[in-house]
Order: sequence, then C-alpha cells, then structure tokens
Amino acid sequence: MNLKFVFAPLIFAAAGCGERTEKQPRGESFFPALSFIRSQVAHVDTALYSIVQVVQRDSLPADTQYLHREQFRVAAKDFLDLPDIAQKKLRRKYVEEKLYDETLNRVVLRYVPADPEKAELQKQEVLIAPDPSGDKVTSIFIEQVRTSRDSSVHKKLLWQVDRSFTVTTILQRRAQPETTTIVKVIWNEESEE
Repeated sequence: MNLKFVFAPLIFAAAGCGERTEKQPRGESFFPALSFIRSQVAHVDTALYSIVQVVQRDSLPADTQYLHREQFRVAAKDFLDLPDIAQKKLRRKYVEEKLYDETLNRVVLRYVPADPEKAELQKQEVLIAPDPSGDKVTSIFIEQVRTSRDSSVHKKLLWQVDRSFTVTTILQRRAQPETTTIVKVIWNEESEE
C-alpha cells in the first residue's frame, strides 16, 4: 500500500526531532488497519507460501505444524474479528496520535480510546517506514481486553506485514492461575528476521 501522499507532510514535519506527537481530534479519518490486514489475508489465501504455526502454552514445549492455505484465514480469526475503529461509529470513541520515532525511523499512528473503561480495543499502533519512493506499513500492533463476571482475556496482536503474525492471549479466570498462549504464524520465512 503506497502511503506516500498521505503521510509525507507528517514525515517531513517530524524529521528534525527525536519524537514528535501530533494529536488528531476524534472523528477524523483513521488508518484502515482492519482492511489492510484483510488484504494481507487475501494475498496469503492466493499465494503459494509454506505456512508454519507455532503454539506455545505457558511453559510447555512449543507445538509446530504446517497449515494449509485454507486454514490460514481461520488462524488469523483473532485479527479478522476485531472491531474496526476506522468506521465512523467507532472512530468518534478514539483519539489518534501521530508520532515520528527517529530511533526506529518509523512514523507511528497510535489510536487510544477516549474512555478506556468502555473500550474493547485499548490500543492500536501502525508503524510506517518513510521512503521517498513510497512509505510502507511494516507492522500493526493491537491490544484487546474483554472482561466478564468470572474472567478476563487480554490479547496482544502483532501483524508483521508480508511476514507473520503473533497472538498472545492472557486468560485469567476467577480462582484459577493465569494462562498464557502464544500463537505465531509465519508465511514468508525469507523476510523473517
């Protein structure tokens, strides 16, 4: 996705500082992270990658298996089922912060809820590598929290563009120990670092 014209003013304005923050009022257009992830899933659905899934539960040994292309969409379900905060009805509930991190050489679009107590998505960050030939989204990080009377589920979702995704799920049930499950799916090992 070429974001050259969308973010060029932000990148050049922020280039002279270590980290600069610019807050956008609620209701402005947001980066369409869910649509972007859906396009990545559609690409993997039609490509001929070897897809590997690694599942780690607490301190048990990791389980590694190959996935068929048809299983990829199911594996990415945690991303595909997220609320889309770029939609108008949810956009008003979030605030966008635009940062330039000189150390990472990345533009960071951060979305946080105006009222964290009422929001399922607690944070969404989109990292963009600035480049004169066209800016490139490199990763999307999302934190999701769901609570009920007897449990809470905290998910940390990381999408590494054109490479892999990781879903860390921390489950806390009443009167039981916390459990952590990490699922990593890799489809482009050549670019995996």
